[in-house]
Amino acid sequence: MGSRFDITVVAKDQIMADNYIDVAVNEIGRIEKLISSWDNNSQTSLINRNAGIQAVKVDKELFDLIIRAIGISKLTDGAFDISYASMDKIWKFDGSMTELPSKEKIKQSVSRVGYQKIVLNQELSTVFLTEKRMKIGFGAIGKGYAADKAKDLLIAKGVEAGIINASGDMNTWGKQPDNSDWKVAVTNPLNKNNAFALLPVVNKAVVTSGNYEKYVTLSGKRYSHIIDPRTGYPSTGIVSATVFAPKAELADALATSVFVMGIEVGVNRINQLEGIECVIIDDKGNIHTSDNIKIDNQ
Repeated sequence: MGSRFDITVVAKDQIMADNYIDVAVNEIGRIEKLISSWDNNSQTSLINRNAGIQAVKVDKELFDLIIRAIGISKLTDGAFDISYASMDKIWKFDGSMTELPSKEKIKQSVSRVGYQKIVLNQELSTVFLTEKRMKIGFGAIGKGYAADKAKDLLIAKGVEAGIINASGDMNTWGKQPDNSDWKVAVTNPLNKNNAFALLPVVNKAVVTSGNYEKYVTLSGKRYSHIIDPRTGYPSTGIVSATVFAPKAELADALATSVFVMGIEVGVNRINQLEGIECVIIDDKGNIHTSDNIKIDNQ
């Protein structure tokens, strides 16, 4: 998926652990074949090729993932949208941009985006993108989904504890061999050497979305590589958003959404969701948290 996966399992011996890790790797590979838009043979690529032409019959697993993705789009007022892949890539974060694109160009860049244009037929298990050149992509949810599926499979195989780390999308279960909880360090990206919090993660997922490595500064304003699919403008004001949730798929999608929604709206939305918490760091280095997370600043 273009991302590094680190898999940790608690097992009786190395041979057993290696076997379990192979099971997880194979499962992640299977999901990649299903959802990757880079793989021309995937069902996702087939959906995209038939945009504006015809509906495509897909596996129930992919169909259900798309249903959940659209549910998150509704929950976040479109801040999360798998049809973001339809965007024209007019923002460059490689140092080559010297000025803002025109308003017309930005508006045009998102003209094909909109989860409302994804038509699903539950009976036939078909997906239809109503406009030509429209696309869907699972960049903001796929890693989390793969981590969830690998975790579920390992639990079904009898693995009592472990961590799936999909390039920062952490999914945990059980306890460490010394019976202590798994813990995750939350760092301030403006001061990476200092983790300001070490938080227990008990049978939960934690995902951090950040713009501290990919951004552009124009006229003194910092623009993130995370772009609002509704407007075509990059998000501003936040450098890091960490979300704790029961599943990595949901945490993955919400971490991106919080960036787009902004601090106030993002925290308010997270506070309305049971069992979900967030830690946001703004571009001044200030820390904002949802109501039920307690951080002792170090």
